[in-house]
Amino acid sequence: MAFTLPDLPYGFDALEPHIDARTMEIHHGKHHAGYTTKLNAAIAGTDLEGKSIEDILANASQHGNAVRNNGGGFYNHSLFWEIMSPDGGGEPTAQMNISKAIDRDFGSFENFKKEFSAAAGTRFGSGWAWLCTDSSDKLFVTSSPNQDNPLMDVADKKGTPILGLDVWEHAYYLNYQNRRPDYVAAFFNVINWHEVTKRYNDANPGAMQ
Repeated sequence: MAFTLPDLPYGFDALEPHIDARTMEIHHGKHHAGYTTKLNAAIAGTDLEGKSIEDILANASQHGNAVRNNGGGFYNHSLFWEIMSPDGGGEPTAQMNISKAIDRDFGSFENFKKEFSAAAGTRFGSGWAWLCTDSSDKLFVTSSPNQDNPLMDVADKKGTPILGLDVWEHAYYLNYQNRRPDYVAAFFNVINWHEVTKRYNDANPGAMQ
């Protein structure tokens, strides 16, 4: 079964002024759509058809650049839309497991924010910054080049992404030009902490009990 481009869970203009409508329209309708189409073309007629995107990415190094790049682009953007919301921003509430885990593993939300912002700001060229959980329920921040992600066997540090920020120029250049730090700061105004918490809980059943 072919992969399909997921609908945005909000309107193109819903994240303004932090992320502008034109960028969202192009980012979703052109870039994400392109990754989806090219991924389907790359796996057509192979034994990858019918596999989940997570299973495909787990062995990305074995499938060639078309599958690695477009599979990553499909997965990464699918996560990206979901972990943002026009009702997002601020800090996760103290009752959320993700808030407790951030305090446990980073010392404070501010420490996490600094580390994540540094990962996003210092990623050379195109790529992503990630908040992930590892197999022992520990949170960590990392970044990856291009459309790679921590699910892949090629990742420097492997884990389950629960929050990701696209720092390709197509994600911010219309509004922020070369001011990537401003875009990174704006991202914290739209993070959907309910979705991040759900992804953390799904990856760590029984965590923080």
